[in-house]
Amino acid sequence: MTSTSHRRSEGQWAVDGHAPLNSNEVVKAEENGLHVRQRVINDYAARGFRSIPPDDLNGRLRWWGIYTQRRQGVPGGRTGSVSPEDLNDSHFMMRVRIDGLGLTVRQLRVLGDISTKFARGTADITDRQNLQFHWIEIESVPEIWRRLEAVGLSTVHACGDTPRGFLCSPVAGVAADEIIDPRPVIRQIKQRYIGREEISNLPRKFKTAITGSPTLDVLHEINDISLVGVRHPELGPGYDLWVAGALSVTPRLGERLGAFVTEEQAPDVWYAVIRLFREYGYRRLRSKARLKFLLADWGPQRFRQVLEDEFLGYRLPDGPAPAQPTGPSDHIGVHEQKDGRRYVGFAPTVGRLSGALLADIATAAQAAGSDRVAFTPQQKVIVLDVGETKVARLLATMERLGLTANPSPFRRSTLACTGLEFCKFAFVETKGLAARTIFELDRRLADVQLPAPISLNINGCPNSCARIQLADIGLKGQLQQNAEGTQEFIFQVHLGGGLESAQRGQAGLGRTLRGLKIGVAELPDYVERVSRRFVAEREPDESFAKWVQRAPEESLR
Repeated sequence: MTSTSHRRSEGQWAVDGHAPLNSNEVVKAEENGLHVRQRVINDYAARGFRSIPPDDLNGRLRWWGIYTQRRQGVPGGRTGSVSPEDLNDSHFMMRVRIDGLGLTVRQLRVLGDISTKFARGTADITDRQNLQFHWIEIESVPEIWRRLEAVGLSTVHACGDTPRGFLCSPVAGVAADEIIDPRPVIRQIKQRYIGREEISNLPRKFKTAITGSPTLDVLHEINDISLVGVRHPELGPGYDLWVAGALSVTPRLGERLGAFVTEEQAPDVWYAVIRLFREYGYRRLRSKARLKFLLADWGPQRFRQVLEDEFLGYRLPDGPAPAQPTGPSDHIGVHEQKDGRRYVGFAPTVGRLSGALLADIATAAQAAGSDRVAFTPQQKVIVLDVGETKVARLLATMERLGLTANPSPFRRSTLACTGLEFCKFAFVETKGLAARTIFELDRRLADVQLPAPISLNINGCPNSCARIQLADIGLKGQLQQNAEGTQEFIFQVHLGGGLESAQRGQAGLGRTLRGLKIGVAELPDYVERVSRRFVAEREPDESFAKWVQRAPEESLR
């Protein structure tokens, strides 16, 4: 597609060949990351952490959802300035891919048992509907895999340059207003492709989102591929195809290709997009190896043409865009299912659970007649299939467990990444800070009637795992020198982000004000101040994001 004359190689396989252009590509070319599994089982689990060579420790283990976690006691001031060996603990984070499909009570109990026995009780819901453990020892990994796989769960492709775990509407198949049930498509893709070597060496990670909910509950604008439920005037229910969204330090919203995808075509279209990325994605620089950079250079028209001509072999019909979202996408509270039963959404504090709590949730769900629990992209928990007469008992039980279906505004809308506690990229603490901030804001703002929750997203580094550009108030952890010349931890502030409509383009990624940075200790003061100003200055029916776009700078500082 691109002439090789007078251009620098970007490492595109279809253009430049397969010669590796950086150390990461060399490691991937030497051996597929999936092969490390047998070495874990046969060698590393027996010989221990020190037996793991660097290319496996810092590379291939990720293909099975395993990262070294941050060594305890290493301050944020050393992030980015010391070697991986100085930051590595001898324990691991392990990510279990859920793919948005929900969990049975049995699966939930197995996860709780793993947390208690092997992960010091840790269990965090990620903003991609997965579950993360910490403190995992390499000696325990084979047994953890055995227990997960016995109940149909896995860590394969949960990390690394692979197709990561999918986002799926957590109320797929039950929501009364659902356009199309996306679960059959996800199951087909998983069965056909996940764990295959041919898509286990991508330029970088590849994120998928599928929903049939008119609430648009999977943040489709920030995934590498999204299939969004729509009704075609002639072909009926299907999907609108979006590609190449991502955040991190160079955020870019995905774009519609204008193509309609039927349920039958969806697995083939997913496979075609991921192969296009494999063959044409940029591999020379890791910082440019996401699909968003290719789309920025090609544009959606050329992208669609290459997709259809080279990877699908047929034309996709044009189709309609999704309508504006019909309501809140976090599914908190009690909702009627299409079968007359109820689903109930509960709010943990920034997604933090424990092994004991997972077991208690399983017991509570079972007592309410349910065998299914789902996680959400907002780090929430939903119990599905609850009989109407059992809702009150479930609400009371979960409240005693610390999970509420009627959370305060900031408990409902605060998101936090892993942060300094375990992450090697972080500068600042996030989870504990977020919990303390929620408690303080609930106390301080008890007299304020917010028209809607103000989303507060806290990230420990610039990589935006907590989607700071999409929050009403997004906070990016940094280090800076203060007036005395010493380092201090601060947050850069993003304001008024959101995905009310991707047609807003970059306006959906929030507003930053020159020099607006706040210290960690100032966080509750700042959020309280801006929240009160919003309530005082907003026009009728004006959202926080819209107010931010017109508000004078002094109101936002």
